[in-house]
This record gives sequence, structure tokens and C-alpha cells, in this order.
Amino acid sequence: MFTMSKVWERFFYFLTYVSQGSSYLSPRAYAVLHRMHHAFSDTPKDPHSPHHTKNVFTMMWKTKDIYNAVLNRTRPVEAKFDRNYPVWETLEKIGDSWISRVGWGTAYSLFYIFAYVYLDMHWAFFFLLPVHFLMGPIHGAIVNWSGHKYGYANFDNHDRSKNSLFFDWLMLGELFQNNHHKRPNAANFGAKWWEVDPTYPVIKFLAWTGIIKMRPAKVNTGEFETGHERLVETNEKMSA
Repeated sequence: MFTMSKVWERFFYFLTYVSQGSSYLSPRAYAVLHRMHHAFSDTPKDPHSPHHTKNVFTMMWKTKDIYNAVLNRTRPVEAKFDRNYPVWETLEKIGDSWISRVGWGTAYSLFYIFAYVYLDMHWAFFFLLPVHFLMGPIHGAIVNWSGHKYGYANFDNHDRSKNSLFFDWLMLGELFQNNHHKRPNAANFGAKWWEVDPTYPVIKFLAWTGIIKMRPAKVNTGEFETGHERLVETNEKMSA
């Protein structure tokens, strides 16, 4: 998809921590789970398929258990999944600590109180605090539940992935799950001309500025970085 220098890698790693705050997810553990999800999509080995759990809550609880096992290295991980990701051990430990999570949650609460007292914020916005605290898991729940249950399919990926929206303003392209499972290494999650991935122009801008370097999403074998063996077509060329 794209590469970047070590300096920019550290910058975006830290930005991930700041932007996720109380619901920070380890890039390494997330990468492993994401690769497993692609390789075993909608099978019993999928870490977060809506078709092998009773509801969205049991799906996310299963995801939580597998995530923690991968994060703490108590679950064996196939080598093809456990590679090619950035590592920053110190920030990982800080981000996963309860001190950090509670600290960010406290900061959010204080900001809401400040906005209510001094910026005339309506009191109803306080109901958004739980969403703010848990925005990472909530995002994952929406993408993996809706993206594999509701919508239409452009491709037969031998799974049940869907494209839930034509213009994915809600999850910034992540709800084009059917397209993404067909072309996991393409930067543009939209496949049809009328499918708008709002993140793609941002990626193109970062490439134009030289912050990242795009690379063709070309697959020569059934396995390409993601550990994806089942859905990527051999010798398929895909535009980045």
C-alpha cells in the first residue's frame, strides 16, 4: 500500500496514541488480528465475525479476548501474521496501562465540563462521554458487524463481507468491507466510480507531500503481507 520513513512512522505511532487515548489499541496486536480476519474471514477462526457469535456484544468480547492474548503473547500466532509492523514497546506499555486510560478519560470529562460551563455546550452532549471513552471498540463493532451483515457485494470473496454505504462518511471508507477483502492492499477502498472513500484523498495528499511513498498493490502469490491466502486472486493487479 505505502511506506514511510522511521521518523514519520514514530510521529504517526504517537498520533495514534493521542487520537485513540482511553481506547488505545496496539498497532502490533491490531495488525495480527486484522490479518487473521482477512485470512479466515467469516469462518470460526475469524477473530471478529458476526456470523459466529450471538450478537455484537459477544463478537466484541471474543475480539477482546483474542486481542489481549495476542497483545500479551499468551496465544501462539502464525509467523505470516506476526511480521511487517512498527514496534514502539515503551509507548505500547504506556498506552495499554490503566493510568493512561483513566487519565485520558478524566481529560475528556474535564473538557466536557469546561465546554458546558464556559462554552454553552448543551447538557445532552454528556451522553457522548461513553462513546468517547470506548471509541476504538465502538468503531470496530460498527465496521465488523455492519460490514459483514448489511449492504451489497461487488465481489464474491467466499465470505459474507458487504459494502454498507455508497459514500462512507461514517467510518471513512472502512464500511467498504467487500471491496477491501477483495483488494486488501489497495489504498482506495472504493471499487466503483460512485463509491467514495474519504480517506483516499488524504492518502494521496500525504504521498504528494512525500510523507508516504505509494507502491502498486500487486499480488503475485496467494499470500502478500497480510497473510491472506484465501481471497486474493493470483497475479491480480490492483490500482493503489
